[in-house]
Amino acid sequence: MSTKRVPICNSELRRRISVLTVAITPRLLCHNPNRLDMNTMKMKAVIATAYGGPDVLEIQEVDRPQPAENEVLVQVFATVATTADTMMRTGKPYFGRLFLGLLRPKQAIMGTGFAGVVEQVGDRVTGFKPGDRVFGETTTSFGANAEYVAVAEDGVILKMPDGLPFSEAAAFCDGHLTSFNFLKRIAGIQPGQKILINGAAGSLGTAAVQLAKYYGGHVTGVCSGRNTGLVKSLGADKVIDYTKVDFTQINEQYDVIYDSVGKSSFMKSKQVLAKNGLYLSPVLSLPLLLRMLLNPVLGGRKAKFEATGLLSDSELRKLLVGVAELYRIGRLRTVIDRQYPLEKTPEAHGYISGGHKKGNVVIMVRP
Repeated sequence: MSTKRVPICNSELRRRISVLTVAITPRLLCHNPNRLDMNTMKMKAVIATAYGGPDVLEIQEVDRPQPAENEVLVQVFATVATTADTMMRTGKPYFGRLFLGLLRPKQAIMGTGFAGVVEQVGDRVTGFKPGDRVFGETTTSFGANAEYVAVAEDGVILKMPDGLPFSEAAAFCDGHLTSFNFLKRIAGIQPGQKILINGAAGSLGTAAVQLAKYYGGHVTGVCSGRNTGLVKSLGADKVIDYTKVDFTQINEQYDVIYDSVGKSSFMKSKQVLAKNGLYLSPVLSLPLLLRMLLNPVLGGRKAKFEATGLLSDSELRKLLVGVAELYRIGRLRTVIDRQYPLEKTPEAHGYISGGHKKGNVVIMVRP
């Protein structure tokens, strides 16, 4: 007995497909381990609504980033608020707005350094998996002062060394990374050189004292009197209290002057700089830029600025590997001044703007 087929019109076919789709979609979603619940696809983040004081920062609920096929989604446990962040928040110096946004920050979510746990990975990611403890730097993408951040697998992200707390790891990409770049990569400091570090009690300075000492330098730290004990404990051979002594007027010669806070200048410092000495600063100014341009012409003493965060991801990752190794062998630690919850990030910015922090200010996103 033959079976007669009944033709189905196009409209009837579409109806049946629609019914089938509605029936099976919920089941597929429930069994997809990478699916994010629609009710949990929001996150809290620190948003800079304009340039200005700490009051321009707001804690807002925004869309959680979705990782691309080559990205890692990190649940942030700790991030940092830095002096550089406060400068970006104010939009000063003004020429920085050419890169950050003329009228308001182009990247609304603040922060660059982070530490946390991998939540999800893209389809092409092979080096990380959910549950990995990681830390890193978002560079010019910002976005780290939030509950989640998405980072490219080949970006500035590493698995955390054993025993490293999230609070310390988050700060590695500020002082540790920047000072390692200036003292090791740019200056190439050698054993026996005399190194002066201005701002020795800050985020960059506390890292710089340890690094300069590790590489065999004779280290002089410049800080306020209340921080001399801290700076000595980090390895400084000599400490100058800037409230009592102007280091640019003393009878000494230094091979490298690292002005980690940008409070001095090449012109002020050159009389205590050795004949072929090097003045370094991560804070750009017009006089410093002009001197850099004249370095090849004038010779002798040189000045150098570099924006560490603008290096390539591969270069920054190599630097981060270097500081992580120094932590692993016990030669580099993180000094933490204060910790704030994410909701009090504006308060953290206010404290930093006061100019008296020592070491790092950490934002604990997840206690």
